[in-house]
Amino acid sequence: MDGISAKDLIVKVPCGTLVWSVPSQAPAAAEDETEAKPAKLLPASAGRPIIRHAGPERALEIDLTEERLEDRAAAKGELIADLTKDGQQFVLCKGGRGGLGNRNFATARRQTPRFAQPGEPGDEGDFLLELRIIAEVGIVGYPNAGKSTLLGAVSQAHPKVAPYPFTTLHPQVGIVEYPDFFRLTMCDVPGLIAGAHRDVGLGHQFLRHVERCRLLVILLDMAGTDARDPSDDYRQLLEELGLHDPALLAKPRLVVANKMDEAVAEENLKKFKRRHRGLRVLPISAAFDQGLAQFKKLIRASVVAPAKGLEPG
Repeated sequence: MDGISAKDLIVKVPCGTLVWSVPSQAPAAAEDETEAKPAKLLPASAGRPIIRHAGPERALEIDLTEERLEDRAAAKGELIADLTKDGQQFVLCKGGRGGLGNRNFATARRQTPRFAQPGEPGDEGDFLLELRIIAEVGIVGYPNAGKSTLLGAVSQAHPKVAPYPFTTLHPQVGIVEYPDFFRLTMCDVPGLIAGAHRDVGLGHQFLRHVERCRLLVILLDMAGTDARDPSDDYRQLLEELGLHDPALLAKPRLVVANKMDEAVAEENLKKFKRRHRGLRVLPISAAFDQGLAQFKKLIRASVVAPAKGLEPG
């Protein structure tokens, strides 16, 4: 129903949603009526928008993967709201002032007025809703570095684990619990590759999820799987993080050398330390629970209070 009897439209979104204003598209120039051609009916599936239904509400589906990064960045306007708390609400568009029907102007001498007061239009606009997962620790690494294995080993999460790249296609969040009932959240971001800041691979759609993390865990495959050099991986990961958002390089980060159960890992770790002198590296084997107790201790210390000795930030 409309008017005073209408209900408020409440859109529920997950915690971590950002609401951006988007510039409205300029209306197309009107064509000369003398040269206007009769409109043609489109086939049933020829370029028509997809409308999704959720109860009585309808929404237009937009595939953001088809947009270029430059177009999406230019489309973002002012940040209107950052919804980070459960139950947080705000008014995005306020309804217009209601009008008055002709009965409001009826008098004893003028019982049937021929005029009324129209209402005013409400607020409207184009908006972009962007989700950034809220996690205290973010695991960043190349595909097949063991990120999902590490998350499953230290938390109650059960991410998919397989011996091939890009096993994780969506960010996974796990809860790390301690004997004294302390808890923290950890996010496993899908594997990054060179050019991720330009949307190469899974790119920007998942890099944004680490922007809220207090600590970044740089997970390196010290076994050199797929003939990769751990030093090159480390350099490339930092470069992609900095190109996406320079503020990410200012966050505390913990460098973790995984797959230390492999025979070649010990020698690769020595080479890595020689090339990065003074850099603290924690050796672990997530698949065999080696070094995980120290790992949990370090990430907790960094979340509670920035830990000394961690690579800056």
